[in-house]
Amino acid sequence: MTEQRQTRIVATLGPATDPPGVLEGLLRAGMNVARINFSHGKRADHERRIGALRAAAESVGCDVAVLADLSGPKVRVRGFRNGPVTLQAGAHFTIDGALGEHDGDEQAVGTDYPQLAQDVRAGDRLLLNDGLIQLRVLSVHDTAVQCEVEAGGELSNHKGINKLGGGLSASALTAKDRDDIATAAALEVDYLAVSFVRRALDIELTRELLRGAGGHARIVAKIERSEAVTALDSIVEAADAVMVARGDLGVEIGDAELPGVQKRIIALARELNRPCITATQMMESMIENPVPTRAEVLDVANAVIDGTDAVMLSAETSVGTYPVRVVETVARICLGAERYPVTERSAAQFASHFERTDEAIAMASMYLARHGHTSAVLALTDSGHTALLLSRLLHGVPVFALTEHARTRRRMALLRGVTAINFDRDRPYERVAQDALELLKTRGLIERGMRVLITKGDQPGSGRTNTLLLMDVP
Repeated sequence: MTEQRQTRIVATLGPATDPPGVLEGLLRAGMNVARINFSHGKRADHERRIGALRAAAESVGCDVAVLADLSGPKVRVRGFRNGPVTLQAGAHFTIDGALGEHDGDEQAVGTDYPQLAQDVRAGDRLLLNDGLIQLRVLSVHDTAVQCEVEAGGELSNHKGINKLGGGLSASALTAKDRDDIATAAALEVDYLAVSFVRRALDIELTRELLRGAGGHARIVAKIERSEAVTALDSIVEAADAVMVARGDLGVEIGDAELPGVQKRIIALARELNRPCITATQMMESMIENPVPTRAEVLDVANAVIDGTDAVMLSAETSVGTYPVRVVETVARICLGAERYPVTERSAAQFASHFERTDEAIAMASMYLARHGHTSAVLALTDSGHTALLLSRLLHGVPVFALTEHARTRRRMALLRGVTAINFDRDRPYERVAQDALELLKTRGLIERGMRVLITKGDQPGSGRTNTLLLMDVP
């Protein structure tokens, strides 16, 4: 029985994954979820890549989920008349919404966010180009925000603007996002990520628009605004999954706060039974280099030990030189980190009573897995909810989720410790458990003499898990 990797890998598709054979290579290397970034490319590009991905998954013989990532509001500077400029510390620099697309110079530049002058006041700090350039606001006049450069550097076209501590009032959903939601529904993606979430209402509106367009994707809240940290509990409860989007988040709350906030988000997601993705610059150096830095290795490993469900690769696979190799590297790091115990999740919410029968089954499974020398759990499921609960509670015990529903298998590709397997339940009910054991034994996932747990419903197709079996593999 080979060692099963628990942590999932999300890899972004792009030009580097387009050549023949690369998608198959990514799937064999360990990609579980493929990310489509709506910030880049046209609808035809996304259709082509998703079609190629699904063909590759069928060829390899695996299930892969598709995560579509909405662009969200882009608060950026406009362009410069003569190319990039260098801002010197101590100099004055103005961001003016009235300046045109290519009117920027060493003294001032335009912005595509005209509300900037309304959202800031003297003393605020603006961070440009992922925080590499820092400005202190001196005054605001009409559309112009006049600043002093505190940390200078080169500034080129369309670099991002953040406000330290948050407070920019841009809506989470733009007109483009609304069009992209309809595209996501048409492409039948499995997860839809909402960028720059500020409040739970952003998630609820996205879900309403998606359902109205005929989509069934689960909604992922990207935590990358200071306001989202303040409203974290309500946002995570409203979402189906959560992403620690460390780029803009780190700029807004500051580097020193980021490690603790990352751990808090992962812990809360586990407590509220939400899958969690940790993202941004995890293997940044491997965009160009064939091996990671030791700091990157430890970054991935620490997220795994904290209990994240998945780690995400962005430019490393979409435009990087070694897309397959970086996935292989992350898979190897995850396996190594998983040999150490993850942070335990409190089961206090189950202490008084169970609102759902499957919660009781999941808790009983956890107890038996820890005290009954259990090697694996087989969850026969329609919706995948029992597998989700098991993935929150079981640490190091593999969960094999058996279902005939392809959409359910793809959704479970994001769940830590869960391996989804196609299993046709069109057979005599009394044979279901035994046939499930034989299927996994044939695939080499369990072995004769092992003790396993099986969760299922007492009626076929009931969609209600209420039965727990403790069996020895014959």
